[in-house]
Amino acid sequence: MSNNVACPNCGELVDPQERVCPHCEVALGFAAALYEQTVASLLASDDKTPIAPEILVPRLGEYLIERGVLTSGQLQVALEYSSGLSARGEHRLVGQALLELGMVDREMLDQVVTEQILQLQNALQLSNKKLEERVQERTRELQNALNKLAELNQLKSNFIANVSHELRTPLTHIKGYLDLLSDESLGTLSKEQLRALRVMERSENRLEVLIEELILFSMASSDTFLLRLEKVRLVDLVQVALAKVCEKADNRRVRIREHMPDTSLVLNVDREKMRYVLTELLDNAVKFTPEGGVVRLVILADEGLVGISIQDTGIGIAKERLAELFEPFHQLDGSVTRRYGGVGLGLALVRRIIEAHGATIQVSSVEGKGSRFDFQLPLVSTEMG
Repeated sequence: MSNNVACPNCGELVDPQERVCPHCEVALGFAAALYEQTVASLLASDDKTPIAPEILVPRLGEYLIERGVLTSGQLQVALEYSSGLSARGEHRLVGQALLELGMVDREMLDQVVTEQILQLQNALQLSNKKLEERVQERTRELQNALNKLAELNQLKSNFIANVSHELRTPLTHIKGYLDLLSDESLGTLSKEQLRALRVMERSENRLEVLIEELILFSMASSDTFLLRLEKVRLVDLVQVALAKVCEKADNRRVRIREHMPDTSLVLNVDREKMRYVLTELLDNAVKFTPEGGVVRLVILADEGLVGISIQDTGIGIAKERLAELFEPFHQLDGSVTRRYGGVGLGLALVRRIIEAHGATIQVSSVEGKGSRFDFQLPLVSTEMG
């Protein structure tokens, strides 16, 4: 088919919707992720090959010796003569020194200089030609690399979407039976069984969130990422987000403080996606804030804009690592023994959603003192609360 792409492992054409290459049986998503590193390094590399003419134009004195006009001894005398004058502040070029010493006449000197100029011109023309060829070759390499990256991104996005949707079916069954157990439709449970059931329910909820993140990320990486804009009261979004993180905050003994205007602010946003943004930022702030810390949600309206700020008194982030925060599938602590969980999609999705709304997110942080995330959205109207 015309939409087929090359398998990153064996190079055979495959349907990008497939999870596994039918030729070499490699998982396309993982192969694409690994091969992307190689392609990206080509894009980031800089051709440091020196651009120098193949033809070397000799210096004037050496050229005169080659022509048999001058001897090595005479050239040495002329150089010493020139150096002596320079020491007294009277600068002389080699050609001028040779004329003053009577070792060459003006006609010979002009002829040699002209020949050197022609040689230099030829050398520059040859150098420019080679430079143009190298630029064209480098441009082709970069274009091929960009095309390959586009194919790899397509493979990764499709792989993520397919796996996420396939995970939903067994998870739905698990959730259904957990609900039946929870309301004791399958029989009365002991206190110990109920406690175990609550642990399973929390784990199932976490899996459900991760799968939704994967699906949302695959949508954000393709043309299917569309916003369903509607007028929404900001207070409604805030209440839903706070309800989702309050239990975690209580368990961690982290206080959440809200600072909102008395008026009800109305925004034109995608309700679900903006709810996700607020929930993720608050959840992140709670997760990285130690016991006894504070998370603040500050909302200010000014000149047709609503400023939203989530601040915490958590562990903070090193300044040189702030740019890594929004990289998908990336954890600042990438070790297998890391303290904080997650697959590294949350903040990547937050930025994409905010940028899709025509805004940008800013982050500032101090290690050991906390972090702050800020963004602004257009205000549609205000209503008195």
